[in-house]
Amino acid sequence: MLAVGLLALAVLAGLALRVRRRGEDEPWPYHLKRPLSRPEQVLFHRLVAALPQHLVLAQMQVSRVLGVNKGANFQAWQNRINRLSFDFVICRPDASVLAAIELDDASHQAPARVEADRRKSRAAASAGLRLIRWTVGDLPSEDEIRAAVLPSPPVEGAAPSRRRAAG
Repeated sequence: MLAVGLLALAVLAGLALRVRRRGEDEPWPYHLKRPLSRPEQVLFHRLVAALPQHLVLAQMQVSRVLGVNKGANFQAWQNRINRLSFDFVICRPDASVLAAIELDDASHQAPARVEADRRKSRAAASAGLRLIRWTVGDLPSEDEIRAAVLPSPPVEGAAPSRRRAAG
């Protein structure tokens, strides 16, 4: 009787192993897809042309751009931005972040997206990151991109800014 039980267990273990291996031997159900939608592709090429001295990064996780301040509950605050991404991040040549860009379409009207956009905007503002939003139906020109992304040069004849000296 014990031998029959052991034999049954061995057969079941062999079947389980075969089923597990079958997934490894067969092709997995993945295919290539385009990481950028058609409007995102158009905007990406305009960003690259308008900002040739800058890095243009697409589909960047917010957590790769924003960190949690020391002393704060890392996991709790990280969870607020977990699974969020910026459509584009513009960096200076040294990879320091200059701005993030969101390209909004009709899907941004859905309640879940509205909430995600609210958290993304608040997190960016808290970190001092300029978040620029454009709509798919009104993509900016290269000149409009430069005007929105690049810091404005000082105006000649304007009074110098009054900064407090660190003391």
